[in-house]
Amino acid sequence: MTNKELLYIEDALGHEKFMKSCSLKASEQLTDPSLSSYMKELEGKHLDLFNKFLNLL
Repeated sequence: MTNKELLYIEDALGHEKFMKSCSLKASEQLTDPSLSSYMKELEGKHLDLFNKFLNLL
């Protein structure tokens, strides 16, 4: 794997970590149960994407 590819994966990991964190915070703050549930689903999707990128290393 080239240095450029590693930098891309590192960047993608950072983005997915940030999106997971934002989704978690939003799900905790929302009072609408359906929106909160949707944000929890998004959190799970971002965690899955984070793990997929991590497995590339």
